Amino acid sequence: MKELHILISTHIFICALCLAAVHALTHPGDILALKNLKKGIEPTSITFGSCLSSWDLSMDPCDNLFGAHFTCGLRCDFSLSGLSRVTEIALDSAGYSGSLTSTTWDFPYLHTLDLSGNSFSGQLPESLSRLTRLRRLFLSRNLFSLSIPYSLGSLPYLEELYLDNNQFSGSIPPSLNKLSHLKRLEIQQNQFSGDFPYLGSLKNLYILDASQNSISSLGSNPLSLPASLISFSMRNNNLTGEMPRKFFHMEFLEVIDLSYNQLSGSIPGELFQHPSLQQLNLCHNRFSAVETASNIKNIGRKIVAVDLSYNEIDGLLPKIFSRLPNLSALSLEHNRFTGMIPSGYAIKVATALFQRLLLGGNYLFGPIPGPLKRVKPGSVNVSLVDNCLFACPETYFFCKGGDQKSLLECKTSRHSIP
Repeated sequence: MKELHILISTHIFICALCLAAVHALTHPGDILALKNLKKGIEPTSITFGSCLSSWDLSMDPCDNLFGAHFTCGLRCDFSLSGLSRVTEIALDSAGYSGSLTSTTWDFPYLHTLDLSGNSFSGQLPESLSRLTRLRRLFLSRNLFSLSIPYSLGSLPYLEELYLDNNQFSGSIPPSLNKLSHLKRLEIQQNQFSGDFPYLGSLKNLYILDASQNSISSLGSNPLSLPASLISFSMRNNNLTGEMPRKFFHMEFLEVIDLSYNQLSGSIPGELFQHPSLQQLNLCHNRFSAVETASNIKNIGRKIVAVDLSYNEIDGLLPKIFSRLPNLSALSLEHNRFTGMIPSGYAIKVATALFQRLLLGGNYLFGPIPGPLKRVKPGSVNVSLVDNCLFACPETYFFCKGGDQKSLLECKTSRHSIP
């Protein structure tokens, strides 16, 4: 009888533990922090049917996640202390507005914070640094402004940081270089200016997008970008001077996009020898030349797309592009190239190795190569308009959409026909 009593008591104790795990109370500190968060949001922006409209903080949040209250926006996990902790806050894009500065951000177990696609404004609070377990921070497409707080660099486990499509200004804080676990940094479409900070210590960063800002320089350190990068974009900034020669140490780099800047001088030939590069976009700059690759036997075998259009590049069309084995899209239009179209280009189009070849708006002369004349409309995208070609009638699809330059313009141009 005594043994049976002990067995029943033990069973009741275990069931009580299971029941506590299923119906665990939320830590009071998390409840207070949730109240502060909701208090900082403009009440008129909380519309019917939105996540925040279901938050009834007179009830226990984690104990009511699957009921009529707290229908979305929260995740809780059971902790060893016997209380549930808020581990994820992911609000819907319902147009919430207000400031985050009044929120205490005392969520010691939070690993994901997603407030993207709303109208939050003002400066990011320094108190975000209290989220010491945070791994993902999504603040995209809001109205945040002023500078990024230096303390944001003190989140030791942060892996993804999305600050894009806001109104941040000033310089990018060098403290971001402390985010040793960071894998993805998205800060495009803001108003950042000045030099780009040194981020060479971020050994895990593989995607960096700082496009559509007013950044003027990549800095003076040739290793300012981490070697781990796979995709690097600084499109539509105010970069000036010569093309940075700091990409070859990034052996995994697949995408470089520095289009819509004011870079000038020569495009380094070693770019076309990069072992992993696939896409290179340098259009809408002020480049004047393309350097010859130092060793044509060691060419980039993974390059599939190159866009150098809308620059000031003159000279003959580079032969290196007909030697890149996997290049399928090449745009050199609206430059100052002269000379005849290389046979290697024409053969690549005729054999469908080039799916896109845009050469319009240059000073190319001579006859149309024979292999091009045999290409059928619709099979590839080719344009030879606005050049100085001997004959380019509209019976050829690649001559449609624009006339050739006048003979007078071709002769009087400094790119004269020999």
